[in-house]
Parts: sequence; structure tokens; C-alpha cells
Amino acid sequence: MPDAPGGLTGERLERLLPVLERLSGARLRLRTDAGDAPPASASLVPIPEAEGVWLEIANGGPGKAQELAQIIAAVLSAERDAAQVAAELSDRYEEIDLIYTISEILGHTIRLDEAAERILREVSTVVGARRATLLVHDPEAHVLRIVAARGMAPDDLEPIEVDDLCSVAARVFREMRIVSYDPTDPKAVSPGCPEGRNYRGEAFLSVPVLYAAPGARGKPIGVINLTDRVGEDAFTAGDRKLVAAIANQIGAAIENARLVAQDLGQQRVRRELELARDLQLKLLPSPLVLAARVDVAARCRQAESVGGDFYNLLNLRAGLIGVMIGDVTSHGFSAALIMALVMAASGIHAESAETPTEVLRRLEESLTEELANTEMFLTVFYAVVDPQAGRITFGNAGHPHAFLVSTRTGEATRLEATRPPLGLATAPGADTTRPWTRKDAILCLFTDGVAEAVGGRGERFGEERVLGHVARLRARPALEILESVHADLAGFTGGAPPTDDRTVVILKA
Repeated sequence: MPDAPGGLTGERLERLLPVLERLSGARLRLRTDAGDAPPASASLVPIPEAEGVWLEIANGGPGKAQELAQIIAAVLSAERDAAQVAAELSDRYEEIDLIYTISEILGHTIRLDEAAERILREVSTVVGARRATLLVHDPEAHVLRIVAARGMAPDDLEPIEVDDLCSVAARVFREMRIVSYDPTDPKAVSPGCPEGRNYRGEAFLSVPVLYAAPGARGKPIGVINLTDRVGEDAFTAGDRKLVAAIANQIGAAIENARLVAQDLGQQRVRRELELARDLQLKLLPSPLVLAARVDVAARCRQAESVGGDFYNLLNLRAGLIGVMIGDVTSHGFSAALIMALVMAASGIHAESAETPTEVLRRLEESLTEELANTEMFLTVFYAVVDPQAGRITFGNAGHPHAFLVSTRTGEATRLEATRPPLGLATAPGADTTRPWTRKDAILCLFTDGVAEAVGGRGERFGEERVLGHVARLRARPALEILESVHADLAGFTGGAPPTDDRTVVILKA
């Protein structure tokens, strides 16, 4: 039997009609031509919703004929619905497969540039676009940069200013909504500037790439542009929904890629800071350089991976001993640069200059450009100890924490500033000389980070607390005094990381 009108196959009818005949006790026949009258004993009724199809029923009344016609109509309707669903699934298969494919692409890479070209190829193929671009927002430059293109060379395309009023992509980014143009619609108005567009085709589809963190409002991070449609030059509502769904996938991938890049960048910076810290600490001399001549201990603990505190210990000509401590007004890389320059220059100037004040003047002169560019200054205390002559001569460029402590009495004498800090105000200054009695003198130097360390109740550690350790342990080796100060500091601050560099130098005659 040939296929029947209405979409119901002959094979299905051959199975269906005998069943209905047994149930009704009547003979049934489907007809497509009602021109010939049925036998006197038969009824002819149209099948509902099946134009041009009639049911001929013999040995059955009109009422039974109507019921059977309704049954056949229901079967025909179910058949049509099933066929329609199958057709729709077939039509949507490419789209479903595309979403799955892009999920696979994004799930196997953390670099957007590796996935972008393939994503554009897959999307443009499914929606029938010959040309496509994927643009990602560069927040620092405030532009949309092309990361992938199909049908054109990315290198030939300039970044798009986000504020460009003539750019459809910029408008889509700013307004966070899809913009499309269908030239087959006489009422459609082409967006952009009146002077026209650079697209080869008439129709286009521009979709924002959005990202929304859980519980947060979405933000734009890019745009997908599609044009030059294959066949009819118009994108459908289904195309818009599909590309919007894919744009959301890409948005999450872009944000993940940025987070990964940010984390990798932070790891790299941490490694570089650790390396810089190691190199900087190696610039500071070991107390062993003076161990054969005096009892000395020194330690610098930086607030960051690199810092601005420094000290220097120098074996000078004619049995003289040089001791320097300094504090740059900041910490971090700029302060570390100044510190490194001071360490390099101080040894040279200490050997060639006649007095501590002259050493400070030459240091300031050699740092003039760097101090001006960074707008920083530094306090520096530099002393020359002459054990044979029994004196200490020093120049103090505004360093507040420099003391002589008597081993006999524990009394502390402040070694006052002799000139302003380096880089703050140029002044010649003058040396100051004090007695240096063997076994009765302790030079105690430290920086602001020690005196101004803050405890749990907001109080400061203070100078007196440092000098108290020196006075109490004045008969003990310099290293024990140093360890006592740092141990007390740790307990006082609760072991919290320092907010400023902390340096202590103890030198005993």
C-alpha cells in the first residue's frame, strides 16, 4: 500500500485498520477521492485535520464512523508531532554538538589564544558566517583587542576604543546587549555611523561576552562579531541565542585565563622578590669581618622581600674601624635600589675620604639623581672608631637611634645629628668626637622599625626598651644583647610580620 495522505505510512495503516475493524465490527477503508459515492450500506466521513482524506465505513452507523475518524485523526496527529520533533532535533543537533565541542575546547586549555581560533571556526561554521572576530577588553588601555579572527588577518585590525561611537562592537560592549542587522527587513536601521561600515556583507551579529561571578552582576569582558552570512544574508533568532550561550562560556574561560595569568604573575613576582631579598642580604657584611678586632653583632629583618635598611662594617687603614647604619624613608624596590647604591659607594668613600662628614657628603653627591627621581631621603650614621687613640668620630645625617652605652654604669648617651638626612637638605655638617675607652664602651645603633614596632595594645616598643637590654646585658657578648632585643621584639609584637625594616648593630670595645 502506498503512503497515505497526512504522513501516515501504508505499512502503519495496514496494521491500524484491521485492529479498528475488529474493535468496531465494521469494514473500513481510507479514501482520497470522495467523488464516487460509497455503497448504500456504507458511510463516508472526512478525517479531522487531514485534508483530502475520508473514512469509508460499511456495516456501521454515522456515529461509529465519526468515532473511528477521530481515532485515525489522533494517530495522524501523533505521527506528525513525532516527525516534527525528530526534524527539530535534527536541526538542533549541530548547535548542541557545538556547545559540547566548545566546552571540550575550553576545558582542556587555560590559554585563550590557543582556543580562540578554533572556537571562532566552530561558531561561524554552524551559524553560516564567513567572517568572525573575537575581541577581549584591555582595561588598562581601555580598548577591545582582537584575539582571534576568521576570514581576515588579525594583524591588519586595529584595537577598538571602548568609547568609539561609530563602532558597533564598542556599543555592544558598553550596553551589554546583542546588536544585529537584517538587510532583508525594510524597517531595520543599520547601527553605526552614517559613513558606512567596513563589513563586506550587509548583515551582522554582534554579541557581548559577559562574565558574572556567583551572586554578582555580570560585567562585559569582550565581544563576538559575525558577518558575511552564507546563503541568506540574515542571522536568525536561534543564531542569536546560540552565540549568546557560547559567549557566556567564553566569558567564564576568559576570566579563568586572567585569574591563572594573574596567579602565575604573582608567583613570578614572589620568586623575583625572594631572589632580590637574597641578593640584598648578601650585600650586608657578616660581623666576622671585624670579629678579630672587636665584638660585633648585626641583623637586618626586612618588612618586605626587599627593604631600605642597611648597615656596613669596614676594616679601614691604620687599624681604624668603620661602622655605618642607614634607613631609607620607604621600603620596597625603590628603597632597595638606594640601599644597594649606598652599600656600593660607602666602602669606596670610606677608604678615600678623610672624615665621616666627608663620607656622608660624597654619598649624598653620588645619590643626587636617584634621590631626586624617587623623592626619597635617608638617614645615615657613620662612625670611625680608633681603638689606639681611644676615640670615636662620627657624622650623623639625621639618624635618631645612635647611642654610646657605658659598660661600667649602663648609662646611654645619644650621638646627636650633625647634619640633615641625605637628600632632604644639603648642609656640610661637622664631625663629633667622643671618648672610646676599651672595655667601657658599647655602640648601639638601630632603625625606626625597632623603636616604632607596635604591640598588641597599640603601644610602641621604644628606645628605652632597646637600651634596657644593652644596659642589663652589657657584660655579655654583643650577639647575646642582639638576640635579647630581637626576642623581646617578637614577643612584644606577637610574632606579627614587621611593617617597617628592623636593623640592630651592637659593637663592643
